[in-house]
Amino acid sequence: MKNTLKPGASAERTIATTPEMGITHLGPGVPSVLSTPSMIGLMEATCVQLLSPHMDEGEQTVGFRVDVKHLAPTRIGGKVRVRVTLNEIKGRRLSFTVQAHNEDGTLVGDGVHERALVDIARFTGKG
Repeated sequence: MKNTLKPGASAERTIATTPEMGITHLGPGVPSVLSTPSMIGLMEATCVQLLSPHMDEGEQTVGFRVDVKHLAPTRIGGKVRVRVTLNEIKGRRLSFTVQAHNEDGTLVGDGVHERALVDIARFTGKG
């Protein structure tokens, strides 16, 4: 990992929710809202987006802790804004505060996500 990454770094992105991001896995008749797994996936992807420019060749991160509360709904078709902030770098471990807001500004997700720096070849057993 390059020495350009520092605690306090943050990234944000806004995504229009799609039907595939909904809670359709619960069966027919459920509300058309963003699922918790999809919200967490957006949080993880935003962390990776923040980290990618700071990775050396052959490095990546993998998530190993997710502690997130899903606090309010986001309707499918609506937008969700995800913001992540790097709190701590401890060796190969990185800790983030993660939040999501719907287009009304309501906090819909809040928590902590941790990722570990890995050598891709070694991690996948190809090195």
